[in-house]
Amino acid sequence: MTQAGLGQTIAPLHIVGKSLGTTNEAQLSWFPASFSLTVGTFILIAGRIGDIFGHKAMFVCGYAWFSIWSLVSGFSVYAKSPIMFDVCRALTGIAPAVLLPNGLAILGRAYQPGRRKQIVFCCFGATAPSGYLLGAVFSSIFAQLSWWPWAYWSTSIICCAFCLASFIIIPSFKEEKRNEDKNECAGKKEFDYAGSFFGVAGLILINFAWNQAPVVGWHVPYVYILLIIGFLCFSIFLYIEHKVSQPILPPDILTGETGLVLLCVAAGWCCFSIWIYYFWNFLEVLRNQSPLLTSGQWSPVSVSGTLAAAITGVILSWVRPIFVMIIAMAFFTAGSILIATAPIHQSYWAQTFVSIAITPFGMDMSFPAATLTISDYVSKENQGIAASLVSTVVNYSISIGLGIAGTVENRLNHEGTDILRGYRSAWYLGIGFGGLGILISSISAIYISFKSRKKR
Repeated sequence: MTQAGLGQTIAPLHIVGKSLGTTNEAQLSWFPASFSLTVGTFILIAGRIGDIFGHKAMFVCGYAWFSIWSLVSGFSVYAKSPIMFDVCRALTGIAPAVLLPNGLAILGRAYQPGRRKQIVFCCFGATAPSGYLLGAVFSSIFAQLSWWPWAYWSTSIICCAFCLASFIIIPSFKEEKRNEDKNECAGKKEFDYAGSFFGVAGLILINFAWNQAPVVGWHVPYVYILLIIGFLCFSIFLYIEHKVSQPILPPDILTGETGLVLLCVAAGWCCFSIWIYYFWNFLEVLRNQSPLLTSGQWSPVSVSGTLAAAITGVILSWVRPIFVMIIAMAFFTAGSILIATAPIHQSYWAQTFVSIAITPFGMDMSFPAATLTISDYVSKENQGIAASLVSTVVNYSISIGLGIAGTVENRLNHEGTDILRGYRSAWYLGIGFGGLGILISSISAIYISFKSRKKR
């Protein structure tokens, strides 16, 4: 549902923008960026609340929230305001932030360690490309053949059904029931309110500044003032996490090894976000394709995503996860190189198809590889945070990558007269991020290998 929410925003982007009175590329990029911003910002907090009050309860609430704000997102058509739509998408993004960590926790508790559990988590990873494709296809059908708000209203209906199904089907674990009453009383003492406030404030302000700069320009004072305040808030957050007894982000997680892996994930997914956003614009704006045709051309991601998940499960049993990270970064980079050098009138079956087919390997290899690598370097009580931390970095990087790319595009597209140059400039930035990911993952592999030999 996380990737479906992203897909349903990007696919009919220009149709939605026109109905809301904007064709400005910088403003349009806010539509997906606002969604990914809150997904990335609230994951760790939602996971911690789930630990206190129960993962099933949070999972059910997540779908209820998803349903409500998808409904409101559709009604924003009457406001004729892109800002209103941005706010609705940002509030919708809180729902996947709740669903991701609590869903992973439920899966982790439902299955004992072993082959079945590995298969389930590989299937979970394979849902990302397929989810994106489903969101893109159905939103394109509604936007092109009917009315785009129905894409969000239908999502609201589906999420409402999932909410009821989750309440009925998902088991209430015995230990969860025993701990809920205790934690309900102790929750206020255990929850890190100060850290949560400064962490969320810092992440939102930093991201807002980067994504707003392409719209109004870096010369506007409030942009860099908010950026500075954001970094100050995040610094306070890191200080608080070293002082409280129950931190949202335990300090022992941020070691040299985990820091390098998270930087690698950030670079790779910045590359991915730039690739996917400008890819759709390239096909719809420069090749004059309809959203529905473009969605159809993206169908290979479902197959390649499933293949990637299966292959990753096999490779991880042979080599260390950090080496899989290097391969994932190579796929991200190669996909961006292919589309950045593709001519407008070239056949779909040349570079476009290959780029679409190989990039999902980067998605489905990087997430499990990063999660497993980090889990090797954190304490037992913090194992659950590993996947949530990777999810946070993934989704936050999607949002901030678009903001940085928007600045580059606006600077180099000759004030909108050379659209192709702007898109390619953004992709070149993405290639740079991908190359940085390869470099960092290679350094991490050498560092981890050297350290393990030293221990022997």
